[in-house]
Amino acid sequence: MRELYPEIELFNSFELPVSELHTIYVEESGNPDGKPVIFVHGGPGGGTEPKHRRYFDPQKWRIILFDQRGCGKSKPFSCLEENTTWDLVADMEKIREKLNINKWHVFGGSWGSTLALAYAEKHPDKVLGLILRGIFLMRKSEINWFYQFGASEIYPDAWDDFLKPIPEAEHGDLLNAYHKRLTSTDESVVTPAAIAWSTWEGRTSRLITEPDFVATFEDPKFAHAFARIECHYFKNKGFFEEDGWLLKNVPKIADIPAVIVQGRYDMPCPLRSAWDLSKAWPKAELVVLPDAGHSASEPGIMEALVDATDRI
Repeated sequence: MRELYPEIELFNSFELPVSELHTIYVEESGNPDGKPVIFVHGGPGGGTEPKHRRYFDPQKWRIILFDQRGCGKSKPFSCLEENTTWDLVADMEKIREKLNINKWHVFGGSWGSTLALAYAEKHPDKVLGLILRGIFLMRKSEINWFYQFGASEIYPDAWDDFLKPIPEAEHGDLLNAYHKRLTSTDESVVTPAAIAWSTWEGRTSRLITEPDFVATFEDPKFAHAFARIECHYFKNKGFFEEDGWLLKNVPKIADIPAVIVQGRYDMPCPLRSAWDLSKAWPKAELVVLPDAGHSASEPGIMEALVDATDRI
């Protein structure tokens, strides 16, 4: 079984002002002369971790990580203002230009796959290849599956806890019910809603639930940004012009090679989305793991991602 590459240190990190309000954190590791790859983290609102550097051979890759607006080491923390998909796409371009990179590879999982696709479809001439995991196309059907009805039937115990902050009268529209609480000015309202929202994802993201993994989602600081920013994006349909926008614009990236890694039992981002994307994109190689869920840290998915970065 392949494992992640050993821990590596940075050779560069900086804060990049991207607007009058937002400053984002950017770091580089690996080989300064290697193939450039930008790692697009999940959420939205998840932030990066040192282990994210380890999906890449540090001798071959120039590894670029950044914390998207409002999360991780970026400032202001948990901020929803000026925080849209297209702001983040523009931020990625600012990073590329700042680092004087002509073209790069893009690696993203879950929401990171959404943003990676949005970036590539907006700037196909800047992308050499994509490595994607746990495909999320921000379609209404996908949001309903995870936040209204679908995954609830597989994890009814975790779902009951997800429902606890919301009065029964509002259960017919949970996305809006949560949005109202997560954007409240009363932290005693925001905090329990944020923890419940975040924990729901933590408890359903691995085929075999692990307490230590779930605990990271239960952390109040992490949950605050993660839940608020996710709900903000989902409430606004990802800031796309129409439902299914990413799939409809796949022809723009038809000639870009890609590897799609997907767990068969992915609850937050079911296989249907990866399947639909691969059918529309003949140059994309779909790798379905028969014994995995959603998380990039599951052994099968981790191995497939490292294999993809070695092969591409």
